[in-house]
Amino acid sequence: QVHVVESGGGVVQAGGSLSLACVASGDTMCISVTTWYRQAPGKERELVADIFSDGLIHYGEFAKGRFTISRDDPKNTVYLQMRSLKPEDTADYLCTVETRMRTATCRSADYWGQGTQVTVSS
Repeated sequence: QVHVVESGGGVVQAGGSLSLACVASGDTMCISVTTWYRQAPGKERELVADIFSDGLIHYGEFAKGRFTISRDDPKNTVYLQMRSLKPEDTADYLCTVETRMRTATCRSADYWGQGTQVTVSS
């Protein structure tokens, strides 16, 4: 079991920066990948960025060059640093962790946080 909590959302002006955090607790040794998604009202959920346990990283096209995902293993935290924010970045940002059977105590599952709202004003 893994518990996921996001934080760091808020209201910023266009062109500004914001940093989000995704803190995992529980069976963190079972985590294979941590992913940030976002969803705006009336739109489909889209991938922002993910980071695998071996360090491999992927970004959504809109995030390349502006967003940075990183991990702090001692704190079991994944960060999403966002800069040059645009009004179109306004959305609920969601963090999910995927586990796999790395040990006998692990299970294959997805765990979602509650989300953190990001609003970018014009």
